[in-house]
Amino acid sequence: MEATTKSLIFFHFLILLLLLSPSFNLVLASSKKLPSVNTKSHHYHRSLRRLDALKASIASPLPPPSSPPPEGGSDPRIYLVTSYGADPTGQVDSTEALLAAMADAVNGSNYKGYMMMQGITNVGGAQINLQGGNYLISRPLRLPVTGVGNLQIHGGTIRASDTFPSDGYLIDLSPTNDKTSSSSPYNYEYITFKDLLLDSNFKGGGISVINSLRIGIDNCYITHFTTNGILVQSGHETYIRNTFIGQHITAGGDKGEREFSGTGITLQGNDNAVTDVVIFSGAIGIMVTGQANIISGVHCYNKASGFGGTGIYLRLPSLTQTRIVNSYMDYTSIVAEDPFQLHISSTFFLGDANIVLKSIKGVVSGINIVDNIFSGSNSGVEIVHLDQSKGGFENVEQVFVDRNVAKGMNMKSTIGRVSLQGNGTSSWVVDFNEVLLFPNLIKHVQYSLSIAAGDGFPGHVLRNVSDNRVVIETSEAVTGNLYVEVDQGR
Repeated sequence: MEATTKSLIFFHFLILLLLLSPSFNLVLASSKKLPSVNTKSHHYHRSLRRLDALKASIASPLPPPSSPPPEGGSDPRIYLVTSYGADPTGQVDSTEALLAAMADAVNGSNYKGYMMMQGITNVGGAQINLQGGNYLISRPLRLPVTGVGNLQIHGGTIRASDTFPSDGYLIDLSPTNDKTSSSSPYNYEYITFKDLLLDSNFKGGGISVINSLRIGIDNCYITHFTTNGILVQSGHETYIRNTFIGQHITAGGDKGEREFSGTGITLQGNDNAVTDVVIFSGAIGIMVTGQANIISGVHCYNKASGFGGTGIYLRLPSLTQTRIVNSYMDYTSIVAEDPFQLHISSTFFLGDANIVLKSIKGVVSGINIVDNIFSGSNSGVEIVHLDQSKGGFENVEQVFVDRNVAKGMNMKSTIGRVSLQGNGTSSWVVDFNEVLLFPNLIKHVQYSLSIAAGDGFPGHVLRNVSDNRVVIETSEAVTGNLYVEVDQGR
């Protein structure tokens, strides 16, 4: 059937080309002017009329082919909160309406054919659509059951009322009271919060994620919190990206900056990522007490370190395992307690912002601080500073601080390089205290000595290494150049 239809269409197409050609139309027009004088002429004109009719039928557009009937026809599972009675103007409390929409989204379906983590019910990508409204709530929004996944809440503003609990979170992924409702070791999996403005109204926090897996927080604006903008506790792989967080809405230079409190993001779990996030007010930008987290593309100007603020605080002594890359520390420093396997690179530090290594048990190991840019006010601030108020660093292993550039700040490194000239010198003393990071620690020394022609071939020796000073002596006074390189981290 299909081949016959294609052949017919092709035949009509050829005839159409013939009828539309100028030469054929000229002959056709001339032929119409000939008188009908005999039978043959009569048949000829009748044939021409048939061709005219065929031409008209082919030139007219064909009706479009009918589309196949839709398959499935299932509910798209998009829950519009206004249909549950939520007030998009924010004048009336919408807590119950939002919770009802969440309950229907969770209980509406169970896609058993698509496996998630053991004990996690797949709700099929159900969406709770806030429809661009502004909703007032008086208590935290929690899912009705533990152990669900593949759900999205998006597209609107949620604001805490004056009676909202001061220790609550606007959206709270905590387990339900019924702890037998799920056999999963995690509370939730693959829950996404997107395109939301969360206003805590100085009542608690924004989003709480407790012992959950693969949670996404994307393109959100979280403000007016007193505890945490986002709290991640236990679990794995919460990804926070393209989000703006600040206790007070400001763009820097706020007169009340000294009074800022709260924390933008607290990571108390492992394997999380914070990417392309701005934290514009709060005492601490990001607090990390979990392992193996990555922070990338973050701009912290939450509270200047000169006012007592911290941009990123790594409070996990000897278990840090954190990577901070491609970020911007704007008058706010990074503090790491007994850092272990810490990588900081390609980050810009402005306004005397620096990196502080804080001794708790005197251990620092596996550190890379490289390829960063520091800009300060010529106030003598070191780009990397040791806080040894609770005791010195006694165990220093595999620490590499080098290849950084600074203007208006004091350079510090674990590698020192000095070149000296001597004229009639037999003892060369090189002091590295100005540049070396750790006091009285040199693990490796390499030097070369070139002497002027005619000074013979004197003996030379590395005589002493102490207090970050290197002493090299020659068997006789010589004129020449000495190059010395030392390393603290090997």
